[in-house]
Amino acid sequence: MKVLEEDFPLDIWISFSKFFEHYRDALKSDNPLLKSRAGQILKIAEEYPDLEKGIKDLENVEKLQTQINLVLEDSFSDVLQQNEIKVATVPFHNIELKSTQRYKNIIKAAGKGFEPKIKNLDEDHYYIMGCSIILGLYYGYNIDFKRPFFYDIPDSLGMIRNYRILYNADFTDIIKTDKAVDITDEDVAELLDNFDNIEIWKEKFPPHSWIFKGIVIANMFDVTTDVSLSDFKTSLIRYESKEEEGGFVDDFQKIFRSIFNIRDIKVGFSNYDPEEKMLERIPVKNVESYLLYGRSTDNCETALCKGTFHNLFKESTYFAISDVKKFQKSTPKEIMYKGLIAQGINSAIFAPLKSDDQLLGILEIVSPNIHELNSINANKLKDIMPYLVDSVLQSKIQAENELELIIQQECTSIHPSVHWKFKQEAKRFTRGKAHDIPVSFREVVFENVYPLYGQIDIKGSSDARNKAVQKDLVLQLKAINKVINRILKVESLPIYEQLYFRTNQYIESITEQLQVDSEQKILNFIKKEITPLFKHLKQKNEDLEATISEYDSMLDGVLKSVYRHRKDYDEAVMQINKKMATLLDQKQEEAQSMYPHYFERFKSDGVEHNMYIGESITKQDSFNKIYLYNLRLWQLQVMCEMENAYYQMKGELPIALDVASMVLVFHTSLSVRFRMDEKRFDVDGTYNARYEVVKKRVDKSKIKGTDQRVTEKGKLVVVYSQSSDEREYIKYMNFLQSKNYLEEEIEIVELEDLQGVTGLKALRANILYNKDEKDKEFYTYEDLMKEIN
Repeated sequence: MKVLEEDFPLDIWISFSKFFEHYRDALKSDNPLLKSRAGQILKIAEEYPDLEKGIKDLENVEKLQTQINLVLEDSFSDVLQQNEIKVATVPFHNIELKSTQRYKNIIKAAGKGFEPKIKNLDEDHYYIMGCSIILGLYYGYNIDFKRPFFYDIPDSLGMIRNYRILYNADFTDIIKTDKAVDITDEDVAELLDNFDNIEIWKEKFPPHSWIFKGIVIANMFDVTTDVSLSDFKTSLIRYESKEEEGGFVDDFQKIFRSIFNIRDIKVGFSNYDPEEKMLERIPVKNVESYLLYGRSTDNCETALCKGTFHNLFKESTYFAISDVKKFQKSTPKEIMYKGLIAQGINSAIFAPLKSDDQLLGILEIVSPNIHELNSINANKLKDIMPYLVDSVLQSKIQAENELELIIQQECTSIHPSVHWKFKQEAKRFTRGKAHDIPVSFREVVFENVYPLYGQIDIKGSSDARNKAVQKDLVLQLKAINKVINRILKVESLPIYEQLYFRTNQYIESITEQLQVDSEQKILNFIKKEITPLFKHLKQKNEDLEATISEYDSMLDGVLKSVYRHRKDYDEAVMQINKKMATLLDQKQEEAQSMYPHYFERFKSDGVEHNMYIGESITKQDSFNKIYLYNLRLWQLQVMCEMENAYYQMKGELPIALDVASMVLVFHTSLSVRFRMDEKRFDVDGTYNARYEVVKKRVDKSKIKGTDQRVTEKGKLVVVYSQSSDEREYIKYMNFLQSKNYLEEEIEIVELEDLQGVTGLKALRANILYNKDEKDKEFYTYEDLMKEIN
């Protein structure tokens, strides 16, 4: 057979010489039955000498199968045929010389054409295992090459069963041929250091250079539960290392099916939040909670029946339901059973996962079949729970750490450019605590850094929002009047006429202009007087139900008021901020690669950003003012690009809005301090505080002697106070003009004095725009509006 001619260090000869030697010794026995049996076997040896010499051609083996069965009969006792899993074979090959009935049944159940293969044994390791047989049996080296061998064989249900293989090599001989290489201690030492180098093994043990003469008896044991437990532990480790969660869930389910030997069971999990006393789904893809059944969270006493709650929370033991429908009939009001039945679950086991008397969550094992899960097989969980509890505890700790990390990233983010300083301080803080030295986390200060500030602001955002609010309120009030008109036709009461009158007054009061407190007054009127009335009349009078329902359909489900024009406004602002912030973040990555600096941005009615650059931030002796100048030029260019990006998306917005861009120049360096209480950077010192004052007020300032604001749509504005800054930024703007970012004319204006701040001036230049990214033409703001409108 071909399998005996494969690349292998041993030339395989099937021989029963060791058996015949045993029976020759048995002829000397005083046991007459043994002597008689030995005589019968040795007669076969005389009649068929190839059985002792050795057979290489498997066709001859098949011809002698009857005799082989007789020779091996004592090794395969008839009374153990249904119990033992045993097969006579040769090492690492699928040759079945004789086997027990149980082995035959297992292979038959696996399906037609199934051939068992040793798990995790590739072609090279198969060769090396052959070499290890020679080193052990012929040379006597006490080298532990052994490893457990397993067959994975599916049963009649399609579930994989695991069988461990133990080889009995008492009936074998290893014979050296002329092709064999003598093995020395030095050779063995080399092999020990090169287990996975197959070329070296083939050099020391050329293919078919040794002869294997005999057979081995392979005894197999069903170790499915042990292997499943081992895989279970491995899966927990793999999950904790954050590999693909979807694959983990599938493996996890297969392992439980093997442990319970049930094909159709599914495994779920509910997390327990001790603060809220709630069950909740865990945020892991494909992990279900059959108790919660689609709900994200639920109160424990609501989600569980009384028996389940008592067992899990009071007794800290599992709760098994062998027949869900039967339990449901006895407690028809329990939503837990209704949910299980709706999911097609007919038996289930729920087990608490506890650590130090603290409930971590609930393991859910469910089956669509009645009685498949019960209080008897629930005891299998005793072997699993300790490992699962440890893993869940670690996962909860990790989840808490991740939550804290998210909070830090989203709410109190530390920019990468200054992270090193915080790490330094954290190490100092940790060392102090470790040595019981009184220590506190000091505020982090960066001295002698240069600030840069810019903003792209939505022009007239307050007016635009007020108009949106005004339109929504008028819509809602008119709808209320329509309902009241209908009410008056059904039931003419003076109070309804009074409500109609007040509603009209509100409409008139806000039609022309929305006052500061008008919105809140009207919303209070609707909430306290209109909404309760409509709710009452809707239930009381069927004729009014359709009219009031039509009014209700106009309202936003959360706000309970008309939210159309405000929604358009909010959506427009959100889209503008998202687009501008995304573009700025992308450009920032480029800027950081030029030279590291601190950067932060904020979204309100537009996007503003702060940057600080200097030696104390980079931690290296590398800063030069050329990097400051470069960042200033980069900032102006990015502001122009952000303006372009905005006007290219303007036509897609729900409402038309305009933006205005401004850059603030501060000519000297300053110090910034991280305020631990506010978790943000702020300028340090009284003089430096002037910078923050200017930042807050400058965009509202007006050109001296006019009512015109310094910021204007279609213009890039640079605010400064020193003539040196003016000269520097004119050079930058000239360069941007050459690159078609700005128009030729640069306007210089003086600003009205701000409170505590005087002498501010501004450079202003028209921005040039493209209609879209592919457009090569350049437009002023006015020309662009004509083109896109």
